[in-house]
Parts: sequence; structure tokens; C-alpha cells
Amino acid sequence: MNKVRGILIGRMQPVHNGHMQIIDSILEEVDEIIIGIGSAQLSHSIKNPFTAGERVVMINQALADRGINPSQYYIIPMQDINFNALWVSHVKMLTPPFTKVYSGNNLVKQLFLEEGYEVRQPPLYDRLQLSGTEVRRRMIEGENWQELVPNATVNLIKEINGVERIKNLSLKEISEI
Repeated sequence: MNKVRGILIGRMQPVHNGHMQIIDSILEEVDEIIIGIGSAQLSHSIKNPFTAGERVVMINQALADRGINPSQYYIIPMQDINFNALWVSHVKMLTPPFTKVYSGNNLVKQLFLEEGYEVRQPPLYDRLQLSGTEVRRRMIEGENWQELVPNATVNLIKEINGVERIKNLSLKEISEI
């Protein structure tokens, strides 16, 4: 029996409850999911504060906490190549074969459609609150960010002093303006 495998690519800066709800919904449609950690080469900035390795740990632990069998997912860091015509081939080179693409990004959807893939828009859950931008903003402002993320994300961010990292990065970037 051939397994149906889908792919979801996101920066996940950091992994939040919206990501987990999207993954849950995708796993209702496919046997396995490839979770691409996008912009893997970027870290230590306000928009991309966490390393690819930190994001892999966040998502792996969050999936384990949800009781999702590791045989149902692959987590693969993906560097940007900034060459749209070759990007789908780049993704295919890094991943197991897949037939379904899940994305809310119009460029990603277009590129995969042009290559003949079935592309689906995943549901977005409370997008105003459940976004990496909002989580990072709350960290900088000293507000409750923990309610927006899985416990695994909270634990990893505490372990690496991630809130302090983001606050320090925000000061650096503000002073450079």
C-alpha cells in the first residue's frame, strides 16, 4: 500500500499552537507529513530568532507531547535558495517523495501548482493571536506568550534563554535604525 505523504513548510519562529493545529488537520488527510523548517540558515534576528536545530527540537517535542507517532512525520531543515524557478526541485531533493502540498503562501502554492502538485490551503486558527510575530512581540513586551505555544516550545525557549535573546536582538535592531 502506498502511503499518502504531504508537506508543510514554515519558518516556525517559534513553533506555536497554530502550527500544531495545522499539523493535526493535515494528519487527518495523509499517512505521513514532512515538516520543512524553512529559512533554516537564518537565526539570531527579530524575525528569525531561533536556529534550525532549536526549531527541530521544539516541533519534535511538541509532536511527542501530542502522542503523534514518529513514524508519521519527518522534520527537515531547508535553507532558502532565492531562486524561485529551482526552489521546488531543491525541496524535492531534500525530502522523501510527497504528493500533497499544504501552504498558505501564494508563491509557494504557485510554484508547486506549476510543477503539477496537489496544493491545499491549510486551515488557519486564530491567525491574529497564533502567529510567530505575535509570540515574539509578546516576549519583547513582557506579555503572556506561553499561552500561544506548546509546552515544548516554552521549555526550549527557557532552556536557551530565548526571551532574553529576543529582547537583546530587539534593542540591537532598534539602535541600528
